[in-house]
Amino acid sequence: MRVGAVRVRHGGTEARTHGGTGDRGDVQCPRAPVPLCPPPAKRAQFTHLPIKSILNSPQQTGMGFWSLNPYVGCEFGCSYCFARFAHRYVVERGREGGAPPAPAWDDAAFERQVFVKSEAPDVLALTLKPSRLGDAAIAIGTATDPYQPAERRFRLTRRILERLAQFHGLNVSLVTKSPLVARDLDVLARLAERSRLTVYLSLITVDVPLIKRLEARSPMPQVRLRALARLAAGGIRTGVMIAPVLPGITDGVPQLRALMRSARDAGASFVHAAPLRLYPAVRPTFLPIVTRHFPALLPRYARAFDARGAVSAVYAAALERRVARLQRETGFPTWAEDEAAGTGARGHRGTGRPERRRASVDDRGQWVLPL
Repeated sequence: MRVGAVRVRHGGTEARTHGGTGDRGDVQCPRAPVPLCPPPAKRAQFTHLPIKSILNSPQQTGMGFWSLNPYVGCEFGCSYCFARFAHRYVVERGREGGAPPAPAWDDAAFERQVFVKSEAPDVLALTLKPSRLGDAAIAIGTATDPYQPAERRFRLTRRILERLAQFHGLNVSLVTKSPLVARDLDVLARLAERSRLTVYLSLITVDVPLIKRLEARSPMPQVRLRALARLAAGGIRTGVMIAPVLPGITDGVPQLRALMRSARDAGASFVHAAPLRLYPAVRPTFLPIVTRHFPALLPRYARAFDARGAVSAVYAAALERRVARLQRETGFPTWAEDEAAGTGARGHRGTGRPERRRASVDDRGQWVLPL
């Protein structure tokens, strides 16, 4: 399908856009990006991103599911977010493709310039062939939040869900930090009637001061949990994704227990967890937070992650055991039990299955990173 020039209207603003370049799935770049909504000072700028496809296949990503992201860049700008690399790719390819001169990319650009795939719902409707999916899930929001504040304006995620609700027998999962997901309870219910649907509310802690340090622009924990409660009351299978678990910061037993209890009280069907991956794109934004607020952990972080950003197998196995014990304590199935029962959402594994070893514990009840 050829996506040519289109005209986008929003809030009284009209922008003429042109076909893009690039050949990496849904990561494509405009020849001449034009702001859709000229922002006030210190707010995000939104740029139309022409696309030819919206679904990333398992072969493209190396994961066991199809992925879909309506936006590139995210206004929440969490310090540990790994998706900055994709945003940088779009910006740099756009410049190579003849876009107007722009400032050199920096880490803050991820939340300052958000690319909007305005044609995503129509492209999905024209290109989705359920027979190609097999039994693999379609995961929405694997890179940037599909319900970030921009969704209030552009409603792309809602329109994508409306397209998916026209099909039968799909396996759809969605992950978000935003209570805005509850706005779409009606279309989520229609989708759940015809397909398997799982909604993950992403939350790493219920400690509000800690949230403000780590993800200052994201919704507060209680607001997310209220949205979870609304979805659960509406019959949507909903749970909490505790990801990433931050070693020495959010992995303590009291913290994880408090989060799981809050999730249970909100009506969550499950909680899943996964440890931090300290990718190169994450280090420039996350390590300064560690330096500022948790300086004693910095030497451990410098040594505990391998070149691919993975924490040691010893730590990952210990975290898995801790999470499983707390899941049983708070009345949730473990990840393995969830999958064995056929209720887990494929493609969103928990902490994996690394070698099981004993982990040392410090006097705060948190694991010392095995170095």
